[in-house]
Amino acid sequence: MARKLDKVMAALPKERQRRVEARAMELATLKDLRLAALQTQEQMAAALGVGQDTISRLEKRSDMLLSTLRHYVESMGGKLELVAQFPNRPPVVIERLGAEPGPRRKAAATRRGARAAA
Repeated sequence: MARKLDKVMAALPKERQRRVEARAMELATLKDLRLAALQTQEQMAAALGVGQDTISRLEKRSDMLLSTLRHYVESMGGKLELVAQFPNRPPVVIERLGAEPGPRRKAAATRRGARAAA
């Protein structure tokens, strides 16, 4: 069963927590995030409902869907935020990208059903 990062961190001595947090600010890869969260590929695979080989391939990718990245981060107990930074302006948090799609509108689904029947 996957462990939540908050619980793992809380169990560490304060000095170790400080070092882990400082190191986390330098991390750049999904593998580094997973290792910092003390998770194995097998644990991540179980949490995401995929095979270990899928996690291995995912960690080597340079391009992926935001929803895939969000699921990966959330399975470790984290939250993914996308921030746009512009010169001379405060950062802007972009919301709803990579989020689960909302319920489909009934009218659109009805129109598609009518076209398919025709």
